[in-house]
Amino acid sequence: MGRTLENKKEIVADLKGTLSESTLALVIDYQGLTVAEIRDLRRRLRPSGTVCKVAKNTFMGIAIQEDEKWQPLSELLKGSSAFLLVKEDFSSAIKAYQEFQKTSKKTELRGGVMDGRLLKEADVKALGDLPSKEQLMAQIAGSINALATKLAVGINEVPSSLARAVQAVADKENGDSTETASE
Repeated sequence: MGRTLENKKEIVADLKGTLSESTLALVIDYQGLTVAEIRDLRRRLRPSGTVCKVAKNTFMGIAIQEDEKWQPLSELLKGSSAFLLVKEDFSSAIKAYQEFQKTSKKTELRGGVMDGRLLKEADVKALGDLPSKEQLMAQIAGSINALATKLAVGINEVPSSLARAVQAVADKENGDSTETASE
């Protein structure tokens, strides 16, 4: 039994909605994956806020038709396609997919689209090598904390240095006056 026109429109609307929330779309060839393996891939991607959609290329083609941001995706629509639609943390999503790929060895990354730009496999790999959002925030917080600590130490050092300088001058004057008194 085929899909009804209403059902097809729902699929396209769902794809459009998910794409509107996404920052990155990856296309993989999922030929040969079992239902259990696709479920495993979706489970691995879920913590990164990524959705794995298996849809016909024609449905995705219709979904991206009016959106220039996703137009380059049309070059990747061939064969059995699964779409990894990444909302935020693309680094974690790419790493999760790469881990899945290492264990299953059945999928092939065709490429992706980010900010209206077509990404080849090497580009996607480079994105995956970037630190995650949490790691970047921790690095920034650490840098800010280190700067604040250095600033506080520097501010505390000024009065201490001044006090040591005054003490040194006082000691020198006391030393000079005792030397003159003993002569």
